Amino acid sequence: MPYRTPDAGNPRVRRTRERILAAARELLSEVGPAGLTYSLLAERAGVTRQTLYRHWPARPALLLGLILEGADGGYPEPGADPGAVAAAWLASLRDGLRDPARRIAVLGVAAQADSDPDSAQALGQLTDYGNAALNELLEPSGTTISIDEYALLSGPVLARIFFERRPVTDEFIAVVVAQWLAGPARTIASADVPPPPNG
Repeated sequence: MPYRTPDAGNPRVRRTRERILAAARELLSEVGPAGLTYSLLAERAGVTRQTLYRHWPARPALLLGLILEGADGGYPEPGADPGAVAAAWLASLRDGLRDPARRIAVLGVAAQADSDPDSAQALGQLTDYGNAALNELLEPSGTTISIDEYALLSGPVLARIFFERRPVTDEFIAVVVAQWLAGPARTIASADVPPPPNG
């Protein structure tokens, strides 16, 4: 028998979700993504495992929820200037990833994506969400970016955070946005890019 999906509009359901995500944030810093089990989380959050499965049928869905929900700080406003909107979006991405639990969750989903279909799906949803959210903010400018353009725009920020472990300054974001606005990448369609060689 499938689990009944909780009504996200119900205040009690929202409070339960918030309590679970707060417990998940705490546990991620203590045990990491591999140690974050539904049994441990249910105990810490004071809910049943069945409640967890109703909200998030698989652990990658929980991690995705943790990444996307409850972001601290302001969310960018839509605008007519694509450069300003893109810079505000990248700054909000940077600011959201200052949360250690969110960074751990992103790395946990990415680390399992090759071997776990649920993690691969969550990673794809994360990218699709980012692309769709940025396009919504860009709507007043008449600009729409493809998933490839989104990767080219957000990629330098993500590389700096996750691989280089260096600060993402406003100046760095300004350079990324200027290159995105001026570069030929704005006209490249996915079909025009040859696939990478195997291996």
